[in-house]
Amino acid sequence: MTHAPLVRRSAEEQTRLEATLTELFERRICFNEVLGLKVEQFKPDDFRMRFSMRPDLVGHYLYGRLHGGVISATLDATGGNAVVLAIAEKHCDESADQVMHRFARIGTIDLRVDYLRPGLGQHFIASAEVIRLGGRVATVQMRLVNDSGTLIATGSAAYIVS
Repeated sequence: MTHAPLVRRSAEEQTRLEATLTELFERRICFNEVLGLKVEQFKPDDFRMRFSMRPDLVGHYLYGRLHGGVISATLDATGGNAVVLAIAEKHCDESADQVMHRFARIGTIDLRVDYLRPGLGQHFIASAEVIRLGGRVATVQMRLVNDSGTLIATGSAAYIVS
């Protein structure tokens, strides 16, 4: 049995999808907005978000280190957003509206964070790679680096996708 190749969404629809997902990731998920997360790179195999250090993100007031909860939340958000992007790529024949409907079913079911170094820097970049996208669960690995490229933390997570 041969399967017909999927027809990819048009370039115009892809642009609309990316704009819709950026709006979702940066503004409609209000906590991402509180963290100041901005889409840095929109690639399905290497999704990235960036945020700047601010006084309200400090966890250790004497040293000005990034709060561990900010690190964890950023890695979780970046991983979840990477899953949405991977689903959009898997269903490349669907419209932006159809992909957004799939977003409603995604949720974190497991998250592990390894804090490797103090969160010091002017800005930070979180990246995520979807290792496996199954019918029910997605597995993701994440990294957080500072503005000089120093690895601050790593994470791994599982997300429900059905």
